[in-house]
Amino acid sequence: MDVLINVFVALHIIGIASLLGGFLTQMKAMGAGTARFIPAMLHGALTMLVTGVALVGLNQADDQAVNNVKIGIKLALLVVILALVYVKRDDETVDKGAFAAVGGLTAANIFIATVWT
Repeated sequence: MDVLINVFVALHIIGIASLLGGFLTQMKAMGAGTARFIPAMLHGALTMLVTGVALVGLNQADDQAVNNVKIGIKLALLVVILALVYVKRDDETVDKGAFAAVGGLTAANIFIATVWT
């Protein structure tokens, strides 16, 4: 079971890398007002959702403690990220506020995952 959990952790990290990487590649465009949500951001967020749900299930099946409050907050942040990216994915440009919100919520999600013990 540990190998399977580690595989899903790796896939979860790949998802966050895709979401954050997509955001960082658009930072210069955000300054110019031409930023847009690229497909990598949507795919990364969806990967995070699927692997995160799988990780919770696998950890509970393995009788490991799961902090449901932490997971609930991370899920809520991810749902907001997904909603913003999904709704605005076809727009040629995204306003700076929405784009910065996705970046901030992504960073918050990373810090919650790593700092909250």
